[in-house]
Amino acid sequence: MGLSAAELQAALPYALQRVDLPNLGPKREGKVREIYEYEDSLILISTDRISAFDRVLGVIPFKGQVLNQLSAWWFEQTRDIVPNHLIAVPDPNVMVVRRANPLPVEVIVRGYITGVTRTSLWTLYAQGERRPYGIPLPDGLQKNDPLPYPILTPTTKAPSGAHDEILTREEILNRGLVSKDLWERIEAIALALFQRGQERAREAGLILVDTKYEFGLIDGELVLIDELHTPDSSRFWLAETYARGREPESYDKEFVRAWFAARGYRGDGAPPTMPEELIVAAAARYIAAYERLTGQPFVPGEQPAVTRIARHLERFKEEFLMPVSRRNK
Repeated sequence: MGLSAAELQAALPYALQRVDLPNLGPKREGKVREIYEYEDSLILISTDRISAFDRVLGVIPFKGQVLNQLSAWWFEQTRDIVPNHLIAVPDPNVMVVRRANPLPVEVIVRGYITGVTRTSLWTLYAQGERRPYGIPLPDGLQKNDPLPYPILTPTTKAPSGAHDEILTREEILNRGLVSKDLWERIEAIALALFQRGQERAREAGLILVDTKYEFGLIDGELVLIDELHTPDSSRFWLAETYARGREPESYDKEFVRAWFAARGYRGDGAPPTMPEELIVAAAARYIAAYERLTGQPFVPGEQPAVTRIARHLERFKEEFLMPVSRRNK
């Protein structure tokens, strides 16, 4: 399973940098996704862009396909815990979702103390902080140690190019970002999702270390939005390489983030250029994570992706997204 290094090398020129489809209307560009609004739906196109330190750092071939298909798989696996916004997956890189009102908080659940970013639990702890995010932690923890229990460490949802800011539970409630009753529901759901993710990761020989969830409201109903348990939104370690005092092998974008951090880059100024060997290795890890978690082989979408995406979306738009008045004629 997986793709060979030679196949990944050959795919480098086709990495999906951006998608422009004017016939779909105005586009919003996120760090990784192109977002089109169509009636009461959103069309989310996952590109191969990779972001870290709140910056876009380059492109990784097949990354967008992995994120899109893996999120769709997880959404189906967790519908019994919380509804989500997914309507359809008309293309390996495309998700059509219901339009939601996003809540202004990113919900991060952590099972281990680790990380290299300025808001990571280990960075704060190593600087002497013993109540990061308002949560008391014991002395004596080492990097990558398991926490006594999973904890929630929320942040703001910063616009592209800006940094997320740390939030405590009290700040969320005092600032009225989310009501108390709704936040308590979110806390319970996030911990249940994390438990489900850890269970599946364990079966796949991985450790789900931490992850990010985003929630929104559709007609007043709480739903899960964005992505779920992907190598972009989550940290996965290869279980067999985990031991106290050593760095486990990562199956997520921490592999790329650590490369930049080792060269002194943490989001300020122009980032160094990723070498081809780093890009190929990152692509292989994304694909391996997909295959381990889903138990399914990764099948690359037809290249070039832009042509394929345009064709599939035109067909889907004509058959499923046309106005009801036309559909009923």
